[in-house]
Amino acid sequence: MTYFTNWDEFSKAVERLYTSNPSRCRFVVKYEHKKGKMVLKMTDDMICLQYGTDQLQDVKRLEKLTATLMRNIVAK
Repeated sequence: MTYFTNWDEFSKAVERLYTSNPSRCRFVVKYEHKKGKMVLKMTDDMICLQYGTDQLQDVKRLEKLTATLMRNIVAK
């Protein structure tokens, strides 16, 4: 399990993981209201990538990443 602290590294790793095996990838977003923390996780059962944040600006970044992943899913 790889835990990222840098958003750019995480988003690039997620895109690489998705392109390597799109049929096995899962993307999970978990929000803990009490802690005010969001945890993002992408896995293909062999590799697990995680990123945690409590910053509001990362929500907008998440929207962009999700849109990119959705475009890739629809394009195939």
